[in-house]
Amino acid sequence: MATIIQTIVDGYTDIMENKSDPRVKDWFLMSGPFPTLAICLTYAFIVKVLGPKLMENRKPFELKNTLIVYNALQVILSAWLFGEALHAGWFTTYSFRCQPVDYSNSPHALRVAAGCYWYYISKFTEFFDTFFFVLRKKYNHVNRLHVIHHGVMPLSTWFGVKFSPGGHSTFFGMLNTFVHIVMYTYYMLAAFGPQMQKYLWWKKYLTVMQMVQFVFVMLHAFQLLFIECDYPKAFVWWIGLHAFMFYFLFKDFYNQAYSKKRKTDEGPAAAAVAIKNGNAKANGTTVKNGKAIGNGKSISNGKHQNGNASIYTNGNASIYTNGNAKVKNGDIHETNGFINNEAIRNRNHINKS
Repeated sequence: MATIIQTIVDGYTDIMENKSDPRVKDWFLMSGPFPTLAICLTYAFIVKVLGPKLMENRKPFELKNTLIVYNALQVILSAWLFGEALHAGWFTTYSFRCQPVDYSNSPHALRVAAGCYWYYISKFTEFFDTFFFVLRKKYNHVNRLHVIHHGVMPLSTWFGVKFSPGGHSTFFGMLNTFVHIVMYTYYMLAAFGPQMQKYLWWKKYLTVMQMVQFVFVMLHAFQLLFIECDYPKAFVWWIGLHAFMFYFLFKDFYNQAYSKKRKTDEGPAAAAVAIKNGNAKANGTTVKNGKAIGNGKSISNGKHQNGNASIYTNGNASIYTNGNAKVKNGDIHETNGFINNEAIRNRNHINKS
């Protein structure tokens, strides 16, 4: 047993000391993965357990001005990191097919490595997205996707900085910072209040942008499985599978947030349309030959009295009071002047008094 443990320790030490980039080993938090892992686990504990417990008997904070400033700073940070990715060589000297890491101490290579490091640090600043949700008691936003995404990203980017700070993998950072420019701009505008909502119709496309981003990252990473490139294959799988996982998490979120919402929105509209030609529809509205009866009042060549329902009989309106009905050659369902969901009676069976 002791031999197995020693073998694991020796293997870990060899990887950390001899397989990593020596330029970054003395940078803050870069000695090993455990400090970053501890921070990520602490984050998850705070937002899922400690934070909600502390806020249990407190009123939610508004934080309007705080959110405006915070999101504005995130836009600036994301824009700067995006600029660093472009300076590294994307769309100029970098190859989209294969871009090895420059491990030299040249000013350009060191700047690229530093840009990767600050991208890693920026993932910790994004924890405040969740902290603010907790302080505002917006617990529905602290969902599985949100916590996994924010909790995994620092550890994922730590490995990138430790072993390959530059080259092919920075494509992910370049796309991600661009998406964050758009995303935090949306959050900043939304923080101004309801008066901005009419300008924010494009909210759902933020999730679409995230999914498109992950598709591009998968394609960009996995292409190296089929071509020769001096780039670590382990990171091809790491980045590609990371993008694969988050694509489906975001897709699941999109389906829940928008596909179900669309069905919910269509439900009342569908329920509000009655079956034509004498058949009644539920939820308070019937339609006969294109004419509507809503909320217990008839409209179309008939009369209404005291808010009680009129039901059509072959296009002629009969008046019912106090929820009592008498119908011939027609269909009816009523309860105190309002349409009832339960029954559409066969016309041969309806002859009440």
